[in-house]
Formats: sequence, C-alpha cells, structure tokens
Amino acid sequence: MQRYAVGIEFCGTNYRGWQTQQAGVVSVQETLETILSKVANHRVDLHGAGRTDAGVHATNMVAHFDSDAERTDRGWLMGCNSQLPSDISIQWIKRMDDDFHARFKATARRYRYVIYNAPARPALLHKQVTHIYHSLDILKMQQAAKKFEGTHNFESFRAAACQSNQPVRTVSHCTLTQHGAFLILDIQADGFLHHMVRNIVGCLLEVGQAKYDVEHIDAIFAAQDRKAAGVTAPADGLYFIQAYYPTQFDLPQIMLGPQWLNWPN
Repeated sequence: MQRYAVGIEFCGTNYRGWQTQQAGVVSVQETLETILSKVANHRVDLHGAGRTDAGVHATNMVAHFDSDAERTDRGWLMGCNSQLPSDISIQWIKRMDDDFHARFKATARRYRYVIYNAPARPALLHKQVTHIYHSLDILKMQQAAKKFEGTHNFESFRAAACQSNQPVRTVSHCTLTQHGAFLILDIQADGFLHHMVRNIVGCLLEVGQAKYDVEHIDAIFAAQDRKAAGVTAPADGLYFIQAYYPTQFDLPQIMLGPQWLNWPN
C-alpha cells in the first residue's frame, strides 16, 4: 500500500463540514472518498488535517489516503477532479512514507477569516465573506486580536459541543489587516477548538462596534465560560488555509484560493 498526501481546495457552502457524518448528510470527506474509491477501484479512507464546520471553506486542506492501485500522480489528479463536483478540487498529490499522518503529524494549523465591511452587501462574494455594514473601529479590533496570541485557556471561545479533552491552545499569531473594504484575520495555532475562530471573530466585531473595550477580552478569558463571550460569527468568511508539518515531509506550503485571500499581513 502506498500512502499519498493531497492538498484540497473546497467551497464549503453546500456541505455540512469536512467530517463524514450520518447517512444523508453531505460532507467534503465523504464526497472525496467516494470519488477516490472509484479511481482506485477499492474503498479509500481519507484522513484530514482538521475538521471544518458547515459552510467553512479551505484553500489547502491536507489529507492522506492509502492505496495499492497503480496510478500516476497525474492519473490520480485528473481522474478525481474530472468526477468531483465543481466546488471541490484536489490541487496536488505527493507520495509519502507510512509514518506520515495528515492529522497527527501536523504541528500547526492556520485559518483566515474575511470580513467585507461596507454599507451594501456584496453579490459576487455571496457566501465567500461575512458582510458587516456597521462602522467598525479597526484599530481597537487590531489591538484586541493581539490578546489572543500566546498560550491561553480558550474555554470561553469553544462551542458547547466541542469534543476536545482540554481547552488550552497556543496561538502563534493573530493579526487583523485592512485592505479597503476587506478585513482579514490571520490566525495560526497548534490546534483549534470547535467554533474557536468564529467565536474570536464574534468578540472582535463587538469590540469594533464599541460594545465593550479591548481589555474586556481578558475578562472573557478569565470567566472560562462560553456565555461570557460574544456571538459566533458566520461560517461564510472562514477559510482553512494551511497545515504545517516537520520539514522532512516536504509538503507544498501554498496559499491558493481567490487573490484577495492571499493579501499579505
């Protein structure tokens, strides 16, 4: 059996998240496994670097699978992409040793959240960004974003349904940049809790709307209670953009997706 790593781009609007769920619920993982199994001519189980919520997108979700089918890399790519729905695409494939695991070998994961701050809602970016028509204090939001860097107990920022054993995470960077009407939050951590990024964005938006001061973020952390934090931001603007691995695996570290998502910090 040969192990393969793949980089996957998908628009999550039509899916109930990455992970395969109960019968009748369409997921990205199950959709990919169905097509990979056809190309391989045997059942294929796909393991992703992380899980995404319903409606969340990805530009480079790393996953792996095993197969004894004799296919060239081009054969895998062309065979799968010709049969996948138009909102899912395998961008690259790489043959790996058996010790690679897309989830357990990942050392960090990175998301970007895109806000479109303008009076009128966008049409061409429907379900691709989160539209906020309120005037926002960007400087205070940027100051508040820095509060999330470092090692913290994120109990107040995870969903009640979160299955993680413990809520402590280390965030290496959390920065908010403005590009015209676009606000892009870039956040990287050793791991993320259920709804963690969306709950952080919800709090930043409340700071931007002057519902509370920047220092109130400290009180939310201290409460260790989901009820202390703000509303959960919509899934539309959230993108899984990278998973990071030890250098010996030599995986492509690329940011794909629309050009506006690739703007530098």
